[in-house]
Amino acid sequence: MLVIKPKRRWSMIRYYRLFRSFKNWQLYLRYKMGLSVSWPLLFETRNGLLVEVPRRLLHTFKSIFLDESYMKGLEKNIPPQATIVDIGANAGYFTLFALMKFVRPSLFAYEPIPASYTQLERHRRLNPGQSMKCFPMAVSGHGGEIALSFDAADPFTTSATVFSSCAPAPDSLRVPSVTLQKIFEEHCLSRCDLLKIDCEGAEYDILYSSSSDVLKSIDQMAMEVHPGEGKDQNIGAMKAFLESQGFRIRQRPVGKLWAWRP
Repeated sequence: MLVIKPKRRWSMIRYYRLFRSFKNWQLYLRYKMGLSVSWPLLFETRNGLLVEVPRRLLHTFKSIFLDESYMKGLEKNIPPQATIVDIGANAGYFTLFALMKFVRPSLFAYEPIPASYTQLERHRRLNPGQSMKCFPMAVSGHGGEIALSFDAADPFTTSATVFSSCAPAPDSLRVPSVTLQKIFEEHCLSRCDLLKIDCEGAEYDILYSSSSDVLKSIDQMAMEVHPGEGKDQNIGAMKAFLESQGFRIRQRPVGKLWAWRP
C-alpha cells in the first residue's frame, strides 16, 4: 500500500492548484528548478486574468493561490455575482483569486500603503473589464485619517499596523480612512457575501464600531486576527463579539478566523 507523507501530499496539492489555476504554470516550475526567469513573474489564469508577482511578494502569492489560505475555513459556497469586500488588499492577490475562483463577483479592494496600492492598481489595469474597484484608503472605525506604522524600506510591506507602540516598524504614515458603513452607503451595498480582512490590527476598530445593521448584511468573513494592546484586542474577544452578533465561528491556531451566518 502506497503511503504519502503529509508534507509531500500538501506539496502535491499545491502543484495541482498551480496547474489547475494557471495557463503558464511552467513559469513557476522554472523558478523552482533554478532556471532563468524574469522578475516580476507574470502568470495568466485559465480564465484570462493576469497576475504579476514581484520577487518580494512570491510568498504572498503562494499563500493565496496555492495554499488557498482564505478558503480553508469557509463554511458556505460563494454565490454567483457575489459582492466581496477586500480590506487590506495589499497588491491585490486575494481580489484576483476571487475573480478567478468565483462566478462574476464584484470586488471592492482597499489598500492604504502607496507602493502596495500602486501594484493593486496595476493589476486593475492589467485586467480591464473586470468588476474590480480599488481605493487608496484604509478602513477603520471612523472616517478622516489614521496613522499607520510601517517599514518604508520594504516597498511591498504586509505588516503596516495601527499598533504604533508595539510595532518594530520605524516609519509612520497618515492615510485617509473610511468606515465599513460608509463603504456600504457609497456603493449602495445591501449585502456583502464575503468580507476579507487582513489589516494588521484595525480589524477590532472596524468591526466593533460597525452597527448591527451593517454586520447583519455580511454573510461570511475570512480574516486574520492580530493580537493588540487592549483586553478586547485578541482572537478570543473577536470570536465572542462576532458570536454575540449572530455569527458562527471557525478558528485556526495561526490567527485566522472565519465567521458565517447560519
